Amino acid sequence: MNASHVNHTATTWKAESVIISLVFSLIFLVGTVGNSLVLAVLLRNGQMNTKTTNLFILNLGVADLCFIVFCVPFQATIYTMDEWVFGSFLCKAVHFLIYLTMYASVFTLAAVSLDRYLAIRYPLRSRELRTPRNAVLSISCVWGLSLVFSGPYLSYYQQMVLNGSVVCIPVWGPRDRRAMDVCTFIFGYLVPVCVLGLTYACTIRHLWTAVDPLEDAGESRRGKRKVTKMIVVVATLFCLCWLPHHLVILCMWSGRFPLNQATYALRILSHLVAYANSCLNPVVYALVSRHFRKGFRKAFSCPVLRRGRVAGRVHAVPPAHTASVAEQATVEVSQAQQGVPGSGPWASVDRSSCQVKGRRAPRKRAGVPDQQPRRMAPLFHLQTA
Repeated sequence: MNASHVNHTATTWKAESVIISLVFSLIFLVGTVGNSLVLAVLLRNGQMNTKTTNLFILNLGVADLCFIVFCVPFQATIYTMDEWVFGSFLCKAVHFLIYLTMYASVFTLAAVSLDRYLAIRYPLRSRELRTPRNAVLSISCVWGLSLVFSGPYLSYYQQMVLNGSVVCIPVWGPRDRRAMDVCTFIFGYLVPVCVLGLTYACTIRHLWTAVDPLEDAGESRRGKRKVTKMIVVVATLFCLCWLPHHLVILCMWSGRFPLNQATYALRILSHLVAYANSCLNPVVYALVSRHFRKGFRKAFSCPVLRRGRVAGRVHAVPPAHTASVAEQATVEVSQAQQGVPGSGPWASVDRSSCQVKGRRAPRKRAGVPDQQPRRMAPLFHLQTA
C-alpha cells in the first residue's frame, strides 16, 4: 500500500514537472523572441529621437526581456528540481531581478499613462514637456525607484541547507517578511494601478466626449484612440496577470491559505500567469497596432525585394504648374510696358519649373516673308507704350 502510494506520488510529481517545464519553456521562447522583435522594430525604424511613447515602450520591452532571460529559467528549476544548484549569488540576484523588473514595468506603464494623458488632453501645451530628453529622464527615475524598492530583496533570500538539501528560501523573520510583502503590494501594484485607472479614465473620457476645434477630428483623433487603446490593453493585462500573485501572498499572511496540494498548485499557477505577462505585450502590439506591423515589415523585409518593388512602382509625376488667365495677363502687361522684344500674347516665358505660355504662334507659310507679329492689346485694357 505504501509502495503504491509512493509510486503514484512520484508519477504525479513527474507529470507536474513535465507540464511546468513545458509552460516555462513556452514563456521563455515566446517572450525572448517577441520582445527582441519589438526592440528591433523600434530601433531600426529610427523614431527614438522624436516619439516619447516609443521610448517608454522600448523601456518596457527591455524590462520584460530582462525578466524573461534572467528570471524565468531559474524559477522553472525551483518547481522541477529538488535542490537549488546555482549558488548563493544567483539565489539573491534572481529574486532581486524579479522584483526590479516588475517595478520597472509597472512604473513605466504609469509613466506612459501620464504621457498619453498630456498628449491628448493638452496637445499643444505639453509639447515642451513631452520631449525625448524628458522621457529619458523619466525612464531614469523609473529605474532609480525600482532599485530602491527592490534593493531589500538582495538580503531577503539566502542559500541554506535544509534537511540535507540545498535550498534558496527567505531568511527574514515573519514580521519583517510580512511588512516587506505588504509594501511590495502597495507600491508595486496598488498605487500604480490607481494611477493607471485615474489617468486612463480621464484620457478616455476626453477622447470620446471633448471636441477640440484646433485639431482634425478625423485621422488625428482616430490615431490617438488607437494608441491609447493599445496601451490600455497592455496595462490591463499587467494588472490582471500580477493580481493573483499578490493575492496569494496576502492570503498566506492572513492565515487563509492552508498549505496543501490544491493551494500549492494555485501558487504555481499564479506565478505562471504573472511570468506570462512578459511575453504578452509583443502579441498585443502585433494584433492591435497597424503601425507596428508596418514597422515590422519595413525592418525585416528583404532589401533586394524592397528595391525591386520600388523600381517596379509607377510614380505619378505631378503636372507642371500652369499660370491662370490673370497671371498670363499680368506677364503680358509687364512685358508690354517694359518693351521686351519678342513679347506678346503667345510668348513663352520659362522660369525653371514654372512655365507661363500664351497663345500658339501662327505657322510660317512657304513663300511668305517673315513678319513681326502684330502686337495685340493686352487684357484689362491697359495702354502700353
